Amino acid sequence: MFETEIKLPRVILCAVDTGEYNAEASMNELAELARTAGAEVAARVVQKRPVIDNATCIGSGRLAELKELCQNENADQVIFDCELTASQVRNIEDVISVHTIDRTTLILDIFAQRAVTREGRLQVELAQYKYRLPRLAGMGVSLSRLGGGIGTRGPGETKLETDKRHIRSRIQKLSEELKEIEKRRGLARSHRKKTGVPVCAVVGYTNAGKSTLLNTLTDADVLAEDKLFATLETTSRAVTLPDDREIIMADTVGFISRLPHNLVEAFKSTLEEAANADVIIHLCDASDPECHEKSNVTLKLLEELGCSDIPVITAFNKCDLVPELCEALSHEPQSVLISAKSGAGTDKLLAAVAEALGENCVSGRFLFPFDKGGVLARVRELGGVKNEEYTAEGIAADIRLDKKYIGLLEQAAKPLSADKHDEKVSE
Repeated sequence: MFETEIKLPRVILCAVDTGEYNAEASMNELAELARTAGAEVAARVVQKRPVIDNATCIGSGRLAELKELCQNENADQVIFDCELTASQVRNIEDVISVHTIDRTTLILDIFAQRAVTREGRLQVELAQYKYRLPRLAGMGVSLSRLGGGIGTRGPGETKLETDKRHIRSRIQKLSEELKEIEKRRGLARSHRKKTGVPVCAVVGYTNAGKSTLLNTLTDADVLAEDKLFATLETTSRAVTLPDDREIIMADTVGFISRLPHNLVEAFKSTLEEAANADVIIHLCDASDPECHEKSNVTLKLLEELGCSDIPVITAFNKCDLVPELCEALSHEPQSVLISAKSGAGTDKLLAAVAEALGENCVSGRFLFPFDKGGVLARVRELGGVKNEEYTAEGIAADIRLDKKYIGLLEQAAKPLSADKHDEKVSE
């Protein structure tokens, strides 16, 4: 018997520090991305420059040093912590003779590895084609051959034009297929809204513990690993709140700083779960030194998705790992301290969700005359009836209903209990 040793590809990470962002933190994140993709980081190279070099990104002098480092470290690949043009990739590879990719290509590769459902695979393929299309022109003489043969002499069609036409055709086909899937997702979302079941979306930076939280709350058995982008597809499960209301809890794809625009566009249907939610849980990794910066990345992306008007609850996860920070974090507005792995604090989190949803609800005991039974039946369909009993005047029911359906109560019911919401209804 022979034991085959799996050799991980050795990579060298390279970045240009122009002062635009924290280069050291970004390189740490790139190293984690490389590990997630299945590579071993052999070395790191960071060059301070006022601007990125148009031809080789890092300049000819540092490029010569990079070539020597690749030889010494026996590197299989170089990964740049920025987006490279096709001509930059060609110029770099001409010098160092090592396969070179950028941050976006690495993220796309991780997505391609982890996509499981048909929708996820289509989204990844669409993002890859959109990223590749504008870079074909810089790929050199390999795409300059003429097509055709006997009977087709003449200008013909270059391989570059053929590839561009093929990619545009494939992008159109993928977009149409995704629209069909989005339509089905939209129908499911509309059905949930008709039944009045609130939706709570769990969002946050990648590897913050979103899938672990969903597993703890719902026994969903979602893949949860200590790797970036373990989740690429939305998973929804029912959760019962402390006030016995049932909601849908939706896990979403994680965010990351400088998330490629093509990925945001391709995963728009998945991210729409957050945009259409009734309340959002923003999960933060309290043990991460970059917690504040990563939190701002998530909030900025939520704003871009149009989630500004949705109530947001900040949940600081992994607080058991940093007990010394708990006192400071507890004073953050609309925040809860939890441990998704052990379940500590999740009861307070669900109570906060119930409170946030309660602001949009009308509740109390109402009397429905017998001739308004049809309206009561509609309220039952919306999941708003908790208890009911027959009386001489009609049907008395305990109601908790979204405020957008208040018109049903105003036209058919009479409040029986003193409640601030009841006063609004009686008005």
